Amino acid sequence: MKLMVSFRDLENHKSVEKEMEHSVTKLAKLLQSYSPDLVQLHAVFSKVSRTGDHELSLNLVLPTGTLHATASSEHLRACCKKTFSELESQVKKHQSRLRKDYEWKRKRPRQRLPAEAFS
Repeated sequence: MKLMVSFRDLENHKSVEKEMEHSVTKLAKLLQSYSPDLVQLHAVFSKVSRTGDHELSLNLVLPTGTLHATASSEHLRACCKKTFSELESQVKKHQSRLRKDYEWKRKRPRQRLPAEAFS
């Protein structure tokens, strides 16, 4: 996976690097079926000047589509966790659509009522 991280208006970003490594390895496990050269992750950390919150925007480019997730929070690590969890859920949903899981879902069997119930 190709990873590109950029920081806008942030000086201290050492606390986020460990969280990013953990989240990227977790995401890489979900994307094992893709060639590592074809998967790109763009991360942009920025600080919202109006509110003082931190914002993270992630773009994941896959051969089958592009996924986008954003989150903002007061703390950098919380922002990172929110955004990566949102992106993970999008990846799982995207892969289930590619596998066409909706066609393989079993219908719930109907319960049959005994004949005595109608009399």
